[in-house]
Amino acid sequence: MDIKYLDINIRNANPDDSNQLAKRWNDGKVMAHAGFPLGLNTSAEKISKQLLNDSDEKKRTLIIEYKNLPIGEMNYKYQGDFVYDIGIKICEFQYQDKGLGRIILSLFIDQLFKMGARIITLDTNLVNKRAQHVYEKLGFKEKSISYNSYKDQLGKLNSVVFYELRKDDFCNLASKLNSKSR
Repeated sequence: MDIKYLDINIRNANPDDSNQLAKRWNDGKVMAHAGFPLGLNTSAEKISKQLLNDSDEKKRTLIIEYKNLPIGEMNYKYQGDFVYDIGIKICEFQYQDKGLGRIILSLFIDQLFKMGARIITLDTNLVNKRAQHVYEKLGFKEKSISYNSYKDQLGKLNSVVFYELRKDDFCNLASKLNSKSR
């Protein structure tokens, strides 16, 4: 995948990105929202091997660049029956709360639907209201909530909200942006 829009570039991660990914995945501040306040304790070598197994048909890790700087990452995993599960992290805190996540997600989701996705799913921590707001603006519908479903690394119980997006419900910000830039 290679999506370019103004100063945004979304591209496939490759083994050269392993050191950067390891730094982020091992950072408890970056990973706390995903239940890993102590980080993942993984290595660049392990991540590099994982990235070599990525494919468009199964799963893919993507790098988000803004003004040529890597600011985050996304991923998707094909679940079968044209259902894709996705995740996103804007890892550089100074780029959060700027509206970039909604634009980036819209570009990404638009591409997945072009690839044949019928349904896109994701989940987030129930306390992550900022992310939920973005997802709902894009048309995601809440499917369920799993209360106290897992303990993070510090033993704190966390709840998860599950979302689903169908193409007909997608509020495609990407198409609105592209029509304005013409």
